[in-house]
Amino acid sequence: MKTRYILPLVLAVAAAVMSSCSAVRGCKPANVPVPLELAGRADSASVADIDWWTFYSDTTLNTLITRTLENNRDFMAAAATVVQMKELYGAANAELFPVINGNAYANRETNDYKDEKPLRDPEIGVKASLSWEADLWGNLRWNKRKGQAAYNASVEEWRAMRITLIAETASAYFNLVALDNELDIVQRTLETRKEELEKAKLRYEGGLTSEITYLQAQVEYNTAASLLPVIEKKIETTQNAIALLIGELPGTPIARNPQTLTTPLPESVPVGIPSQLLQRRPDIRASAAKLAQAMAGVGVAYTDRFPKLTLTLTGGVENNAFANLFESPFSFIAGAIAGPIFDFGKRKKKYKAALAQYDNARYSYEQKVLAAFGETANAITGYAKAREIRDTRTTLRNAAMKYMNLAHLQYSAGSINYLDVLDAQRRYLDAEISNSNAARDEMLALVQLYKSLGGGWNISNLPAPPR
Repeated sequence: MKTRYILPLVLAVAAAVMSSCSAVRGCKPANVPVPLELAGRADSASVADIDWWTFYSDTTLNTLITRTLENNRDFMAAAATVVQMKELYGAANAELFPVINGNAYANRETNDYKDEKPLRDPEIGVKASLSWEADLWGNLRWNKRKGQAAYNASVEEWRAMRITLIAETASAYFNLVALDNELDIVQRTLETRKEELEKAKLRYEGGLTSEITYLQAQVEYNTAASLLPVIEKKIETTQNAIALLIGELPGTPIARNPQTLTTPLPESVPVGIPSQLLQRRPDIRASAAKLAQAMAGVGVAYTDRFPKLTLTLTGGVENNAFANLFESPFSFIAGAIAGPIFDFGKRKKKYKAALAQYDNARYSYEQKVLAAFGETANAITGYAKAREIRDTRTTLRNAAMKYMNLAHLQYSAGSINYLDVLDAQRRYLDAEISNSNAARDEMLALVQLYKSLGGGWNISNLPAPPR
């Protein structure tokens, strides 16, 4: 290579390298403080490492979750977005390579000027052209990085939605089972109140008790009866919510295991170390990918301010008749440098706007991390307190049952009046429902803890992104 060609090439390469480095010099790195512990804990393992189908041991629930992941329309839409971003990334990557176009043409021009003999000029040709933009300043490479980051963000958002849908399905399922339990408790109570009402009626009509005792029995019976439509409405609403999650129409029967809330839960679960949270949670990884996308956007805006070098090579055959077509080759090569001279600061303003967009993404990422740590700390505390509440309400339920049984015995012996029996029955009903709801809340707290830790995050167990 001659010396006169070496210096411009070296200068161009050096300029490209310097441009690539200086393009993002205005982008400040994210400031993410990482605590040493999560709610005062730092374990070597984490419950988030357990696969969701193992974590949720209820096979009925696992079937519902599988149907959700297969049929949920929002999840399908997120998968379509992944495919879209993948193709756009491929298009951005293809910008680095030459473009080859082909053209076959035939035309006939006729010129009939005054006082001149008409002229006919046929032309037939086949040609191909190759054009390539030399990425001197890294503009195309920054655009490729931007497309790749957008694709990565879509994949992580798809995975985050997967974790969210798993948690939503599990939560709705446990709520439904708890409502079934509450309905069963009220129905059993209603049967007892019906028997009490019949006895009170017989005593009143036999003159053994006053009318007020009979009226009190009616009040208690109708109070319990009024709870049934409220619970049945909640059950229907919850079933329809699950049907929507699994991609079915309202009214679809939802199977459930009535014993699922009696499953013993661990006293505590391992939560891992805080730094692992940044790796496990796909919503954090999605935010980090959007930050990388914004940084690449800064690079694109910066390098767009410099001239672009385009090389064009055209070749083919051209003649005025088919017979001599391939005997008339031609070729054309050209290079062009085009760039802004004066644009009233338009490109500079776009660069500043890209920097502001990067700052926006940086603050969003920092906020996402802080929120994740806060959510996880709350979930750890929430599960611990939910266990305490359930233990307390189990004790309360047992005491209320003994109180009610004793009240019945004392009433039969004439030691207390009927109002005391009704009070004991009310307390037991409330304690039973409260205990069932406490079991539900403990399950929901565990679901939230698993989700906040990024449960199901293990990349080796995650499905591949849609293609």
